[in-house]
Amino acid sequence: MSFRNRTCRIALMVALSGIPFLMRGQQKPVYVPPLTRILFVFDASQSMAGMWESDIKINIARKFLISIIDSLEKKDNVEMALRIFGHQSPVPPQDCSDSKLEVPFAKGNAARIRQKLRYIEPKGTTPIANSLLLSAKDFPDCSNCRNIIILITDGVEACDGDPCKASDSLQRMGIALKPFVIGIGIDEGFKESFNCIGNFFNTRKEEKFHEALDIVISQALHSTTAQVNLLDSYGNPTETNVNMTFYDRLSGKPRYNYYHTINNRGNPDTLVLDPLISYRLVVHTLPPVTVDSFRLNQRAHTIVAVNAPQGELLVTTKGSRDFRDVKCIVRKHGSTQTLHLQEFNKQEKYLTGFYDIEIPVLPEVFINQIEIKQSALTRIEIPRPGVVNFFFPAPGYGSVYVKEGDNLRWICNLNKEGKTETLTLLPGSYIAVFRPLNARSSLQTITRSFEVTSGSSAGIELE
Repeated sequence: MSFRNRTCRIALMVALSGIPFLMRGQQKPVYVPPLTRILFVFDASQSMAGMWESDIKINIARKFLISIIDSLEKKDNVEMALRIFGHQSPVPPQDCSDSKLEVPFAKGNAARIRQKLRYIEPKGTTPIANSLLLSAKDFPDCSNCRNIIILITDGVEACDGDPCKASDSLQRMGIALKPFVIGIGIDEGFKESFNCIGNFFNTRKEEKFHEALDIVISQALHSTTAQVNLLDSYGNPTETNVNMTFYDRLSGKPRYNYYHTINNRGNPDTLVLDPLISYRLVVHTLPPVTVDSFRLNQRAHTIVAVNAPQGELLVTTKGSRDFRDVKCIVRKHGSTQTLHLQEFNKQEKYLTGFYDIEIPVLPEVFINQIEIKQSALTRIEIPRPGVVNFFFPAPGYGSVYVKEGDNLRWICNLNKEGKTETLTLLPGSYIAVFRPLNARSSLQTITRSFEVTSGSSAGIELE
């Protein structure tokens, strides 16, 4: 009979007992919104000199943009910058490098932006893609900022660039969120070429331009709420106390880490998230659970449901200090990949299901198809080991074997340089085999049989 299957010899016990998971409420902190940095990318190309209802396009656009800047400068958590294209070089010839950061990000720069807008004159071409790519350098490094680009234009790309690829590049690098595009009387036939850049608002009438600006600013500044329901085996949102990482799905960068919490009303706590991001959610259970893609509803509270039923595992021994440095290897049943290294006498949560456990003691213990059940403790008890001291007459070659019926299974080699060695072994029947290092005959091999019982201590003379 194999040692690993002799559960009676190692007194292996697997028990299930229902235990509640403790949930402790905490005082909810005040939410502090991050700094939102808005870069206005403004079209001052030649076409902006064309008439649009009551005035030329550029006059209408800058009038409404200035009124928005007037309101934004009163907000503490907002910084602004202004990039203009098509205002330096007339056409012809076509200057596709005509794009400049006229007012960089800074506190209290609203007056400079207004002044710059008032005196620009439309002259040149429309290098939208190049302006977007250049805007990557317009945002100074910041670890906790929301970077927003608002593009205001009346035309399509006039150079060889690809605005869609430029926007995608900015988002994948994590430099800026998906841009907003406000079109000024753009032909509906070009709608698709702007939808791929970002959130596109096409204003066919002058009165709609200010409305579109208000909507864009509202969406750019306001976060929205969500909650994550971690569902147990019965479909109830009772699981909690596990970290959740919200990744920007496009850039791959982590945006938020929140420990799942049940609030004072017994419900999953409300989270404040950026509604402009498409998320990938990783719930750091063992093993982790992933929601590959979701977006928030900007006008409503969003609920994200995740199947995460959990139970607990405890590996223990009656001798609390015997295996204090041993880590049990836990794997999903049938997998060779290590899921977790679990300490003795420490409870850990796992998703419900079946697991294989390898316990690196002497002899090594393998337990397959251990079941973790909902809200229950699975307990594995390893018998207390014994201590064996080996004494050698001289340096030599030695090894230890456990008896499994008529077979011997190798456990470990002994130190060939020393004269003593101590091993901690599980209860069982063993033999030690030794031969001095300088022996010239196999007949000098020494064999000793011995028994190990729980808590015992023995000395074995190999001479």
